[in-house]
Amino acid sequence: MSRTRTRREFLKQSAWAGAGLLVLRSGMLAHGQSPNEKLNIAVIGVNGRGAADLSGVKSENIVALCDADETMAAQARTRYPDAKFYTDFRKLLDQKGIDAVVVATPDHTHAPATMMALKAGKHVYCEKPLTHSVYEARVVAETAAKKKRVTQMGIQIHNDETNYRRVVEAVRKGAIGPIAEVHVWCGKAWVGHDRPTDTPPVPAGLNWDVWLGPAPYRPYHPDYLPAKWRGWWDFGSGTLGDMACHYMDLPFWALDLRYPATVESEGPPVHPESAPTWQIVRYEFPKRRDMPPVKLAWYHGGKRPEYFAEEGRMPKWGDGVLFVGKKGMLIADYTRYKLLPEKDFAGFVPPTPYIPDSIGHHAEWIEACKTGGKTTCNFDYAGALTEAVLLGNVAYRCGKKIAWDAKRLRITNAPEAAKFLRRDYREGWTL
Repeated sequence: MSRTRTRREFLKQSAWAGAGLLVLRSGMLAHGQSPNEKLNIAVIGVNGRGAADLSGVKSENIVALCDADETMAAQARTRYPDAKFYTDFRKLLDQKGIDAVVVATPDHTHAPATMMALKAGKHVYCEKPLTHSVYEARVVAETAAKKKRVTQMGIQIHNDETNYRRVVEAVRKGAIGPIAEVHVWCGKAWVGHDRPTDTPPVPAGLNWDVWLGPAPYRPYHPDYLPAKWRGWWDFGSGTLGDMACHYMDLPFWALDLRYPATVESEGPPVHPESAPTWQIVRYEFPKRRDMPPVKLAWYHGGKRPEYFAEEGRMPKWGDGVLFVGKKGMLIADYTRYKLLPEKDFAGFVPPTPYIPDSIGHHAEWIEACKTGGKTTCNFDYAGALTEAVLLGNVAYRCGKKIAWDAKRLRITNAPEAAKFLRRDYREGWTL
């Protein structure tokens, strides 16, 4: 389907295969709105990734902006002078007339902002990973379902390129046969180090207490922001938390994965403050309907699957995903895929596309907010994906292969790992 199709044509699509149905409640519109009426949107976190999200929803009424750093928010405030500005999202959500909220803060404040918005009856778009902890991921997903709000996690590649759709179709049509092994890798590495001991002054315009949010108090230091917060356990979840939601999304979608049964991880010695320079995480997922159990391995910081050790066996691509099936292998990145060994698939004809193109990651969420439909990366799907991703860090930090009881949200063989599933919030912050 062409991306240039009209919204009317999009609404006529009967299903989003494998990604959730786009069900329109006949005659029922969100908040009694017309599909042509603009949403009143608040954006929490307007710099960096937040600036891109703000651009993604610019078709609507931007009525409120929030950022703990007034200096970094200057460009967004100039662009939307009529939007009320806040440095603390706990005050923003008292503003009347907000229909939907975009959350693009650092990971450690994703859940508090999202939960506050959901409890206030707002639709929510939240950046990846959905939350900072496994416990938060489950609570956010359950709350979104209970409140019946339209939600979307920001893994834009899921919808903004068509390649993932073509890979899902090829995998599900059996191009390489049943799949019991998947490898996912990323060369990137976010890493912190020992906590700084010097205490430089807080930059003008930055509300450091609000930026810290629920995290334990520590003095400001430029080693934490902007962006570098990803390498610190108190604020981020390393490269795994940053990138795995993008790349593991593909096997999760194609193979209907959800909660792993076991997780183990290796890397350099665990640092109490900061994430590892490299990491390998091995997940085991149970059988799903007629699909066999799957072993999925994640690698970052220069580590790759052993298949790359044999010269000439694998294409010289960068980051990617490798499906290993009974008939062969499929390697993919964001924009392309290839069946291997190439000689065995010389006459391969891709299946006829059947998963409709998206109207766009943000556009899909906006449309669903107005019509009561579903999105392809709603918090039910995104919560399970985030939960699995973050369990990799739990296993790494406890130094043991963990057995995951998803139903009871607990680790059955390593009670000492429970402290990595959630944390107590600093006074003044709640979930």
